[in-house]
Amino acid sequence: MTLWMPNNKQEEGIRLKPVIGITSTIVKLHEYSEGVYVHKDYHRSIEASGGLPIVLPLTSFETYKQLVELCDGILFTGGEDVDPANYGECPVAELGVTFAERDQIELEAIRYTLAADKPILAICRGMQVLNVARGGTLYQDLPSQYAPTLAHVQHGIPRNKDSHEVHLAANSYLERMFGRNRVRVNSLHHQSIRTIGSDLIVTANSPDGVVEGVEDPNLAFAIGVQWHPESLFEDDRWTKRLFEEFIAQSTKWAVAKSALV
Repeated sequence: MTLWMPNNKQEEGIRLKPVIGITSTIVKLHEYSEGVYVHKDYHRSIEASGGLPIVLPLTSFETYKQLVELCDGILFTGGEDVDPANYGECPVAELGVTFAERDQIELEAIRYTLAADKPILAICRGMQVLNVARGGTLYQDLPSQYAPTLAHVQHGIPRNKDSHEVHLAANSYLERMFGRNRVRVNSLHHQSIRTIGSDLIVTANSPDGVVEGVEDPNLAFAIGVQWHPESLFEDDRWTKRLFEEFIAQSTKWAVAKSALV
């Protein structure tokens, strides 16, 4: 789906913005009310990069699939821990809050989006969902299962500030896009990729070896990052490049799709 200028401008075929679906969760607002939730930084980064952000509510999968079909790219967001039952493990004591309904819908949605080769940007939990959808596994809790040397949940540092470095793999999409092999990132996670899923490659690591980025090199744009670039967007030029490239690839996908109609 794409938006076009009205009246005579529409006839000239002037494209406005690619539609970007943003995954969401459900939060309890008070005793008698629940609401759809997504952090404001996601849709603000998409809008500032030239995309039209659309929040995707949790629905039946058939409805969710139709919502995905309306979009030119999908941003899979952060949030709850991924239930280890999705990759055949029992929970450890340090596992955080999980949300089975969200897991089920997003796992199916990410597989559906990958099959269509529609651009995907998967952030934090989103990268973990991408990995699990491809048959990979996760560390349920880094401090107790991996013993990292870096603090991957930054304390006393705002989420819009960086806290450690990541190294980018040579000739990866991230390295080519950024034009460098190291960037500074923020860090707000206690789960991370353990075994990599099929057709994915690791494209970024923190100095202590934790996986910070993945991609599927067989697809046009299927990238996952463990940090939260949406919260670095205003002040970080590398983050701007990531979102601008996501929007550019989503526009390219939309143009190609329109040519087939």
